[in-house]
Amino acid sequence: MMSEAVFFDALRQGLWSAVIMSTPILLVALAAGILVGLVQALTSIQEMTLTFVPKLAAMIAVFWASMGFMTTTLVEYFRQVVVPLIAGY
Repeated sequence: MMSEAVFFDALRQGLWSAVIMSTPILLVALAAGILVGLVQALTSIQEMTLTFVPKLAAMIAVFWASMGFMTTTLVEYFRQVVVPLIAGY
């Protein structure tokens, strides 16, 4: 039987893993948004798709580059936290 403390600790570790995995993509989206917003403010071009496409392209590039890191982080979370809870260790 799993206690509440063990459940909440596993949940906390899972949320922390999600934060760690999403940080590179979110930081690149923020930087791309600021950069495109600055370019739009300097040129007075106010096109909505101009902000969306570069951010999406940057996020996809970072996702592709960091897939190995994300996979390793997720596998380690499952090996260290989820599998022992399922097995009852």
